[in-house]
Amino acid sequence: MSYLQSVPPHDLAAHLADHDGKSVLRFITCGSVDDGKSTLIGRLLVDAKLIFEDQLANLGRVGTSAGANGEEVDLALLLDGLEAEREQGITIDVAYRYFATAKRKFIVADTPGHEEYTRNMVTGASTADLAVILIDSHQGILTQTRRHSYIASLLGIRHVVLAVNKFDLVEFRQSVFDAIARDYRAFAKKLGFVSIQPIPISARFGDNVISASQNTPWYKGPALLEYLETVQLDPPEAERPFRLPVQLVMRPNADFRGYAGQIASGRISVGDPVVVAKSGQHSSVKAIVTFDGNLVTAAEGEAVTLVLANEVDAARGNMLVSPAARPFVADQFQAHVIWFDASPMLPGRSYILRTETDSVSATVTTLKHRVSINSFAREAAKSLQMNEVGVCNISTQAPIVFDAYKDNRATGNFVFVDRATNATVGAGMIDFPLRRADNVHWQATDVNKAARSAMKSQRPAVLWFTGLSGSGKSTIANALDRLLHARGKHTYMLDGDNVRHGLNRDLGFTEADRVENIRRVAEVAKLMADAGLIVLVSFISPFRGERRMARELMEEGEFIEIFVDTPLEECARRDPKGLYEKALAGKIANFTGVSSPYEMPENPELHLKTVEADPTALALKIEAFLDRQMEDR
Repeated sequence: MSYLQSVPPHDLAAHLADHDGKSVLRFITCGSVDDGKSTLIGRLLVDAKLIFEDQLANLGRVGTSAGANGEEVDLALLLDGLEAEREQGITIDVAYRYFATAKRKFIVADTPGHEEYTRNMVTGASTADLAVILIDSHQGILTQTRRHSYIASLLGIRHVVLAVNKFDLVEFRQSVFDAIARDYRAFAKKLGFVSIQPIPISARFGDNVISASQNTPWYKGPALLEYLETVQLDPPEAERPFRLPVQLVMRPNADFRGYAGQIASGRISVGDPVVVAKSGQHSSVKAIVTFDGNLVTAAEGEAVTLVLANEVDAARGNMLVSPAARPFVADQFQAHVIWFDASPMLPGRSYILRTETDSVSATVTTLKHRVSINSFAREAAKSLQMNEVGVCNISTQAPIVFDAYKDNRATGNFVFVDRATNATVGAGMIDFPLRRADNVHWQATDVNKAARSAMKSQRPAVLWFTGLSGSGKSTIANALDRLLHARGKHTYMLDGDNVRHGLNRDLGFTEADRVENIRRVAEVAKLMADAGLIVLVSFISPFRGERRMARELMEEGEFIEIFVDTPLEECARRDPKGLYEKALAGKIANFTGVSSPYEMPENPELHLKTVEADPTALALKIEAFLDRQMEDR
């Protein structure tokens, strides 16, 4: 029997009107693995009669016929819909459920407890008003409890229900409840939660889920559903300023030009002034167009197309905003970052940063500190491992539009995407722009790259030699340098070992140091190309991501990747510096090809196989390729 079935037909219209007028509470369930999150939501839905009878009957025909306890239907199956979830008995993806009672509408996100799926918990928490954090009364506060609580706080959640579950297993003892509640309040004191409501529950048997339990006469607080129905959320602040991230420019014909998107915050009316965030161009709203017809006023959450009084340059990635409260536009900012990927986050490595509508190359310039989940202490770190949180300075290749996350969730968040796999590897909440973003500008000069190149009678290029140590990179590059010099070309050679004597003498050979090594060299090569030089860069550069970053720094066609392909066995046989012998004996750590990976180029401009090949002949091959490239450009 569902709540809707109990409404008499003649009262249906009134019921629907009442339903539309109810407030909405968005909440998540989180906590450690097997704390009973899915079972709790299943119990809440069943006992509140918010599940149809055929759905309940069907639970016995999916997964297992009985619950994990072997006695009753497994209520977690109402939430765990994936086959892998039913097989493993854990939640993997975020499961959303929508339901309503006589007092309020609810959107609940049942999030995974397993550490591996923290990214899915972040997804569910990003729009929630309240978090129901479950704790197994047998185990108390665990690391994952702390992690989820910290992330909830970081994502702007200010209200917490501390659901102390499986209370039947500790014989409903008040001392256990009081100890857990006391420990959690002490732990969460620094998290800035406005309210914390501890409730002793048994999701399996329904104690204190819908109504007060006779098993806990000493508990005088509300049952879970009662609290969710009546909890007072933060009073709405003064209306946030208008923000419309442009998702599409609509041009169905020559007479119509509209800027489409979903209003991220605030409201807009016909006649209101607006500003294009990145360019500062001013205009006003001529019309607000929707699928259902034109509007006079539109507010946060509505999908609209704005027609402006005059044409402006506002493509996808830009934002139409209120001129009285403009967002930040900067290419450097500080942010809190939650790392999801098994491969660590490394300062200097290039990622794709995606905001509401923008996508731009970005690097973490500084990892200021890592945050300890247990003590919230700031810890020095060179990288972020999976599920760790850190505070970072970030630099983007082009300015982006944003607000501080604390002021606007929708326009203050971003994700990091791996350039090679396109996987989402991290999420961030922007704190503030860095002053250097406003104070440091590219200085325009009268003598530019074209003028310097013309004086040298050549076109600049960056020839990037990559391959294992001992593959012959420097030998071939040196031979090519002689050939080009003999022709009167202006060149400069950057060699890995030579640069480490000066510019990069402070760097070691860890993965993080290798990334920074290549970042610095790529920036130097860019400056040399700007001077009109042909730059020969001979570096192992083992990671595709860093080579891609170097390519993107240069102009189109300026970067030429040359893969000096020599088998590891041949490199070890040559061993010109005696390094392979030491590495294979375990005396050198992080040696490429032995104890550290080398990622082969996938589509290099030149692929040179050096076995039984003369270095000068290979240099002549590169010279011929370079001549053809210069003619085409």
